[in-house]
Amino acid sequence: MSQSTVLIVDDNPENLTVLGELLCGPYRVRAANSGARALRLAAQPPVADLVLLDIMMPEMNGYEVLQRLRQEPATRDVPVIFITAMDAVEDEQRGLTLGAVDYITKPLHPAIVLARVQTHLELKRARDLLRRDNALLEAEISRRMHENQVVQDVTIRALARLAETRDNDTGNHILRTQEYVLALARRAAALPRLAAQLGEHAIALIAKSAPLHDIGKVGIPDHILLKPGPLTAEEWAVMKTHAALGAAAIDRAVDDLHEPVEFLAYARQIALHHHERWDGSGYPEGLAGDAIPLAARLMALADVFDALISRRVYKAPMPAERVRDILAAERGRHFDPDLLDLFLADYAHFCDIACRYPDESDATDALATR
Repeated sequence: MSQSTVLIVDDNPENLTVLGELLCGPYRVRAANSGARALRLAAQPPVADLVLLDIMMPEMNGYEVLQRLRQEPATRDVPVIFITAMDAVEDEQRGLTLGAVDYITKPLHPAIVLARVQTHLELKRARDLLRRDNALLEAEISRRMHENQVVQDVTIRALARLAETRDNDTGNHILRTQEYVLALARRAAALPRLAAQLGEHAIALIAKSAPLHDIGKVGIPDHILLKPGPLTAEEWAVMKTHAALGAAAIDRAVDDLHEPVEFLAYARQIALHHHERWDGSGYPEGLAGDAIPLAARLMALADVFDALISRRVYKAPMPAERVRDILAAERGRHFDPDLLDLFLADYAHFCDIACRYPDESDATDALATR
């Protein structure tokens, strides 16, 4: 164990000599004959482990020195013992209130001084050890939480990619829509009517959940899902069941866990309701306006935008300006008016997101015509 450093501060040379001779054997001793010098020495490496501080000194008294020590990051946790001839209760109370750990009155008794110094150095070592252990524990917890987060994100992405393996033309749809949702949610958080639902934590969970919006498509037969043309009424009725299928799959996952999972609550809302329309004409439940969960309203706009600007088995990509016109025409019909206004106000940003995650086969060439 390294030798502890004790700083003694007193304007009286005789007192410095007495304390120095008493402590210099077991400890590394530094001495200061003024408050200003004490402040310089206290922070010099190695930083003092304990300060024995006289109160009555010219220019800067012990109370002032203690206050200055507590203001500096390097010395704010260094224990300070006042050594003084003042024995009034008020003086002792003042020193302890300012942060001193102990109070020794003059004339000094060597045994008492050594005992107090040893006690407070041991307490400091214990506090330092606890602080180091806590820091290591927090780092380990952070590392494990990060690992769990990565595993969770990879699992979500794998499930979403599994659904997309049956729909080869969707490419990087899940990456793009996740980024659209994240960007739009951050902008929507500034709206008074939506701010309470869009704290940073909620936004992160909504974005995390977005890739699962079409997971129910694993239950749609290939001849319908991959049909290279318009669906019949019967086929369309089957296609629309993917919303309920996705929500049911998430419900079963939650039941298997036997406890609620926060982000899966958003995932269920998105999977079930991202085809609802603001005017109530959507599916599967025909919800309207604010009755549609906010996460699903965000996803609805992201999903339609991406479908329009991207190539699909049943359509070519549309030019970005044409897509903008189509979205604008659906204000208050398909989309939440406030969310659509935010989306169109920064339309170029969402187009840039699409460019960053092009489909492998297509590179969203419609955006190149902007």
